Amino acid sequence: MSPGAFDQPESPARRESTVLCSVRGALEGHVVGILATAADLNVTRRCADVAELLAASASGLGMVAVVSGDLVGLDRAVVAALHTDGVRVIGILDTTDDSQAERMAALGVDAVLDAGLVAETLVSSVRALASTTVRHEEPSPSFDRRGTADGWGSERADDAWGRPSPHQDDDAQATDPRPGRRGRIVAVWGPTGAPGRSTIAFNIASELVTTAKSRRSAKGGRARAAAEGEDVGASGRETSLLVDADTYSGSLAQIAGLLDESSGIAAACRAVGQGALDPALLARLSPEISPRLRVLTGIARASRWPEVSEVALDVVWEGCREIADWTVVDCGFSVERDEMLSYDTRAPQRNGATLSALGAADVVVVVGGADPVGVQRLVRALDDLRESGAADTAERIVVVNRVRASAAGANPSSALRDALYRYASVNDAVLVPDDQPACDGALLAGRTLAEHAPASAPRRAIRSLADRVRATAAPSDGATPEKQGATSPAGRPVAH
Repeated sequence: MSPGAFDQPESPARRESTVLCSVRGALEGHVVGILATAADLNVTRRCADVAELLAASASGLGMVAVVSGDLVGLDRAVVAALHTDGVRVIGILDTTDDSQAERMAALGVDAVLDAGLVAETLVSSVRALASTTVRHEEPSPSFDRRGTADGWGSERADDAWGRPSPHQDDDAQATDPRPGRRGRIVAVWGPTGAPGRSTIAFNIASELVTTAKSRRSAKGGRARAAAEGEDVGASGRETSLLVDADTYSGSLAQIAGLLDESSGIAAACRAVGQGALDPALLARLSPEISPRLRVLTGIARASRWPEVSEVALDVVWEGCREIADWTVVDCGFSVERDEMLSYDTRAPQRNGATLSALGAADVVVVVGGADPVGVQRLVRALDDLRESGAADTAERIVVVNRVRASAAGANPSSALRDALYRYASVNDAVLVPDDQPACDGALLAGRTLAEHAPASAPRRAIRSLADRVRATAAPSDGATPEKQGATSPAGRPVAH
């Protein structure tokens, strides 16, 4: 090697836009030939299948991937992996199969071209996408949690299922007109030790659609409810969807008195992977257990957790926002990312479902137990949640469940509030009294507390909690209240 070899200027080839090609059949030669006519484009690898495409992408060999619409194994997870590697994706459609266009858009590809028009549009499309950058370790633009389409099946660019239109730039994708319903998501989370997350989630979901109606009946009519500042019209129209996203010990099917022979959330994730999830399917997977209350059941066995992926759930949450005004998610306890797998960003994460739900949530309800061990775990859990950054965009409400003198002293309410304020700076926690017979009876009957024991102390506390969730949640247009200076309904600062 001659002296100064390392000082040579960068070759023109290094400034070219690199392209990966994974096109099936005779069309491959046509596509490669078209790309070869452009001096600034370089086809660095012709991939026979998805595995070779992902390997080339991970090696940094391409900036844009051109793939067939019918490429075997191509799903949303593959597209997400390509985006994570910084590779944009163009889908080439068979003009005889119109269903490919919908599927490719649902998978999150960046541009969709008809096979008969590649000669006119392919080169310009590759150049346009190569000039943009997908940030590593970040969700692709098609996974952004933004507004909804103008109804189901709309052709508006970048709809609720993350379907961008061809050649849509980042600025266009950042817009969010929100012309339709934008439901709110409430994540119910808490530390290990069974503090009652599922019970709280089940009853919150019910109270969010029954509170106003029951108040009007109890307080003597619509006029009195309106005079007391209650939203008398919302509950009569609003709907609620309860989702079991606990990958450790899902139990909402049993609590609601349902058979758990099939998992609704796993089926929804499979449909997302194939680009087949639509509102009608999501509704079918979420049976209605009472008027305006649906349930999307969880996995029956903890070993099935890989079926509930974070990438798929990011899309499911947007669908939930469309079919329900309130989505209440029962989450697992852990917010840790597996350190042993941190080097492999494509490996499934056991806690991905919880992290996805917390990231999508407008409000996070943090549930802890009222005994000394439960309070200690709650204090530490609040620190863990803050350090994880998983719910930085959500408002938080702290709940202490099963409050009783036998576990917290003669004056349990005062003792618990003092402890939370001293060790976690929480001064507005919601305390739910213990009533074991009422809760046991509701569980045995597969009913909510509002149905089984409407006058019980825990039911009244959870009803107040639902009112606070409603007041704290972001407005239905998707705007998020500023956390700085936010106050609770009682006028106290909200603890974050």
